[in-house]
Amino acid sequence: MNFLIQASYFAAAFLFIFGLKRMSSPVTARSGIVWAGAGMVVAVLVSLAFVDTGNPKWQQNLGLIIAALLLGNVWAWWQGRRVPMTAMPQMVALYNGMGGGAAAAIAAIELYSAHAQGYVQQSLALAGALIGSVSFSGSLIAWAKLEGTMQKSVRFSGQKIFNALVLLATVLVGLSLLAWLTDLKVTLFFIGALAFGVLMTIPIGGADMPVVISLYNAFTGMAVGFEGFVLQNPAMIIAGVLVGSAGTLLTLLMARAMNRSLANILFSNFGETDVTGGTVTGTMKPAEASDAAVQMKYASKVIIAPGYGLAVAQAQHKLYEFVKMLQAAGVEVKFAIHPVAGRMPGHMNVLLAEAGVPYDIIHDMEDVNSEFKETDVAVVVGANDTVNPAARTNKSSPIYGMPILNVDQARQVYVIKRGQGKGYSGIENELFFKDNCALVYGDAQQVLVKMIQALKELS
Repeated sequence: MNFLIQASYFAAAFLFIFGLKRMSSPVTARSGIVWAGAGMVVAVLVSLAFVDTGNPKWQQNLGLIIAALLLGNVWAWWQGRRVPMTAMPQMVALYNGMGGGAAAAIAAIELYSAHAQGYVQQSLALAGALIGSVSFSGSLIAWAKLEGTMQKSVRFSGQKIFNALVLLATVLVGLSLLAWLTDLKVTLFFIGALAFGVLMTIPIGGADMPVVISLYNAFTGMAVGFEGFVLQNPAMIIAGVLVGSAGTLLTLLMARAMNRSLANILFSNFGETDVTGGTVTGTMKPAEASDAAVQMKYASKVIIAPGYGLAVAQAQHKLYEFVKMLQAAGVEVKFAIHPVAGRMPGHMNVLLAEAGVPYDIIHDMEDVNSEFKETDVAVVVGANDTVNPAARTNKSSPIYGMPILNVDQARQVYVIKRGQGKGYSGIENELFFKDNCALVYGDAQQVLVKMIQALKELS
């Protein structure tokens, strides 16, 4: 029997790793999710099938377990079907928080019931409880910020010191639990951990939410891994380690893409920037959608840089329709994806895949950046800070040093945007004032409809 259990956990672990590997490519990502999901089904079924059925508590709680599984699956399926692509980041933040909360709940049961015996198990339970609680409450704040429920960052004098004191007090209470375990101290420990998650997240601006989501994803994985050791559950250990390590690597990549060090994210003015950045000279030059479309039709090469504005306008299908018309006219078209385009990693890739855009014309920033110099027309759809040349040239700019898409190096640039608003960083985009740049104002979907109509009239 033990061999069968361990073999089943090994199979679940293999499915997790195989699924994660396939998620590394847009071509195989969908099947990767299915394989990893199958691994989770195996892990859950094994845990239920080989539990001690003679345990009275198991018999008493069997109905609650089945009800929780049904409720969770039905709710997740319903939400996953109805959530719009623009709301995907906040859904990920919410689900990530639920994972951290589940790990913290397991730790709470172990600590309140004193099941965790010895310093090692108790220490792991406490570590998982702290990290899971921070991930849970912090992810809820991240969800509120992305959803627009919480629109302003909360900052006050001495905030960093206050946050440090809350964390220190929580850790001290946790250490005291190793010597003397009481329900009151366990409660205080969880209150402190949940409060720190809130305090850590409320001062962070919306522009930094992609890094926050990635960081809390790593926290959730670590918490699940720790609680897996406490429960001696191999599936939880492996899943937690995979999620934790993947989330950590993604956080480092995101930090690099946003020109932040991990130390800055964790200990410095996270989300606080001086948005002066100097004065931009020149004027913004408007252009008609039809004129832009005509110039692109007679171009040899066009590169499109999408941003979150594309998702807001839900214009991905119209954009691909326009692209297919350009390709039919013999124009070479590529998409250039910045690592933080949108509000989370991979957001633009999923958005374009949903519209049916072939993977072979979607390129990461480092693969396509050198091609802008030989591009006739670059088109920016709803992006701002990720195409701002100030990141390369203006040392006084708060985004200086951030890798950007070199759209300004194209012979002609058209920017589709609603108005003359600034990006998340709050600074003017120098690209909009350059001689080779013109702005096509309006909702992205409406502008693309006009562009499509202009090409049809030329046919």
